[in-house]
Amino acid sequence: MPALLALVLGLWGLRRDGAVWHDEAVTIGLASRGLPDLWRTLEHIDAVHGLYYLLMHGLFGVFGTDVVVLRLPSVLAAAAAAGGVAMIGLHLAGPRAGLCAGIVFVALPGVQRYAQEGRSYALVCALVVWATYALVRAVERDRRGVWAAYAALLLTACLVHEFAVLALAAHALVVPRAMRRTFVAAAVCVVVGITPLVLVSMRQSTQVGWLDATKPDEYAHFSLMMGVALAAVWIATAGRRSRGTACEQRLVVLGLGLFLVPTGLLMLLSLAKPLYLDRYVLYGVAGIALLLGAAFDRVLRSGHRIRAGAVVSAVIACATLVPTALDLRTPASRSDDMTALAAALRETVRPDDGVVYLSVKRRAWELAESGRPVRGVDLARARDPLTSHSLYGTEVAPGQLRARMLARHRIVVVASPSGVAVEDSALVRVKRDTLADRFEACGKRTVDGSVITVYARPGRC
Repeated sequence: MPALLALVLGLWGLRRDGAVWHDEAVTIGLASRGLPDLWRTLEHIDAVHGLYYLLMHGLFGVFGTDVVVLRLPSVLAAAAAAGGVAMIGLHLAGPRAGLCAGIVFVALPGVQRYAQEGRSYALVCALVVWATYALVRAVERDRRGVWAAYAALLLTACLVHEFAVLALAAHALVVPRAMRRTFVAAAVCVVVGITPLVLVSMRQSTQVGWLDATKPDEYAHFSLMMGVALAAVWIATAGRRSRGTACEQRLVVLGLGLFLVPTGLLMLLSLAKPLYLDRYVLYGVAGIALLLGAAFDRVLRSGHRIRAGAVVSAVIACATLVPTALDLRTPASRSDDMTALAAALRETVRPDDGVVYLSVKRRAWELAESGRPVRGVDLARARDPLTSHSLYGTEVAPGQLRARMLARHRIVVVASPSGVAVEDSALVRVKRDTLADRFEACGKRTVDGSVITVYARPGRC
């Protein structure tokens, strides 16, 4: 049932009126390239997502680049993850706990969000969840084949996104002492298997150079959810004369570990170098779903009044999530709407206009709509993304750019919204200084994630 519910919610509003946000545009752009071109691109950028791009390349080759094809793998992965969470709960705490855990997992806003995005995070979540299930079975049976399945699933998750390796630290918490040697052998296989990817991605660390330090509200949200997790543990274990069965104890440790350890470790690493984004450790929400499932199961086995209160509370919680669920299925729910930016540029740019991108990331609309160019000339461009094996192409020298700008009477400038960190380079300074010295702003238009400003020579607006 949780898998079916996840599938239904994933398909609901999947198109979002055809809107594609920045990272999805990158998926379309890279996965649509020929294999030799894609391989050469991954040597320079985004190798951490390389396996996912290869998967999407195959799907695009068969079904085309429609947004449904782009997002359907994530929908199916979220459904698989929901089924896996339910199976873990069922195996460790019984059918009702598993059912409740699966439903909670599906209802979480983060799961619903990434179940409808053309990125790898839902797939990584599904692989980690099923690796966790394999670990639970391996701990019980201690069979070589089950341990091999665990290592294979987790290694695949890490190859899709390397931060899945943080799940190893959570998994280690539930391995009995007698099996630690076997677990360490499996963990070594995973680490050795992803080492080449890690070495390549370290050379491409500028790809995450845009990340800021973890914000106070992110710490606050994590602390709040930690409180929810601990409350769920207290409810699930309250009133017991003993600590419960070994399986129930394992569920509590596993749930806390999955939720707290990967996120906590990534936040600690981010103190040295900003790396934290909640989607990088999306699979951690499976842990809190398991704990809440066990808590609901415990409450439903209590007295009538407590059960009635729990049902009312669950209904209220679901009702409060409805506005979020509705909002997630609108085009405005994601930042950097590249579809809207492309449409606005087609309305604004004239054939003899120059176009200047103050932030090269604003060029990402071209990745999603490469067959529909905008009129006008990209004044800073030296080579396009395909021939340069990059995301946004390469740019000319500052002096050449200034000459190109001065040869135009009207320039359309595309920038990031105020408050968003932008590149600071000699080329960016030339763009800004030339506009300030020799042009005047005629009008500004804001679209989701971008600002379009029309400049002209003084008196020619």
